[in-house]
Amino acid sequence: MHLEIRGLEKLSFRERQAVVLKESGKSQEQIAKKLHLSPSSVATLLNRAKGKGYEIVCIIPEAEFGLGGYDFDEEDTES
Repeated sequence: MHLEIRGLEKLSFRERQAVVLKESGKSQEQIAKKLHLSPSSVATLLNRAKGKGYEIVCIIPEAEFGLGGYDFDEEDTES
C-alpha cells in the first residue's frame, strides 16, 4: 500500500513535517518530541494544515486484491 499526500504544496515546511509524521502513525506526543516542539504547537500545526485542505490518497496495488496479472480484456475477446 502506498499513501500519497495531495496538497502538500499549500503547507509550510513545519506543517509538512507534522503531517507526514501524523500520517505515518505517530502520536502528537511523538511528533512533538521528534520536532522539538510542545504538543500544543503540534496540534496548532496540524489544525492549520487541515484548514489548508491537504488530503490522503491510498493507492493499493491490484495484487493485494488478487487481481495482479489478470487482464479483463482477455476474457471479453475469448467470448
